[in-house]
Amino acid sequence: MLTDIDGCIPGDLVVLEPLTLEHVAALSLAVADGELWHLWYTNIPRPSDMKNYICDALHQEDRGEGLAFVVRERSSGIIVGTTRICNWEQEHRRLEIGYTWYAKSAQRKGLNVETSLLLLSYAFETLDVMAVEYRTHWNNEAAREAISRLGAQQDGVLRNHRILNDGTVRDTVVYSIIESEWPEVKAHLKQRLMNS
Repeated sequence: MLTDIDGCIPGDLVVLEPLTLEHVAALSLAVADGELWHLWYTNIPRPSDMKNYICDALHQEDRGEGLAFVVRERSSGIIVGTTRICNWEQEHRRLEIGYTWYAKSAQRKGLNVETSLLLLSYAFETLDVMAVEYRTHWNNEAAREAISRLGAQQDGVLRNHRILNDGTVRDTVVYSIIESEWPEVKAHLKQRLMNS
């Protein structure tokens, strides 16, 4: 899986473009579609916090710990969300895919399946990792189901893992896909896209 000349990762439904500060306005519109920041079990920014959210992602990139993308819907040309490679431990050939969210109107359209296929292909086939991890709040049942449908296996639960902005304590469910599982997961995701 190669990126194009601008560092974009193109698919049939979406194009993953490197995140920049120029995306503040577009992502602020996307997050307002459904007021996603009200989901208490996620860490999705308000429009007023979008610049800081992007700056944090770019600082992670500067440290060599991540790569952040906006998700542009190919059919409309509209930026509908964002996703990241994060917690990238290059010496251990391991990373996490996270910080993924979509405007409400873009959810359940197959975009996440293709985004996942593109990022997993990039991780296993270009970055040569041996494991990709996903993490989510125990109470985020929709995310847990979506991660399982990708083909990731649950590794365990980190109890009392994080204190959230509202003071509640998060139990984090950890999933992973390892390199020996990747060919089967890839075939499964391609089949899901064909059937959608």
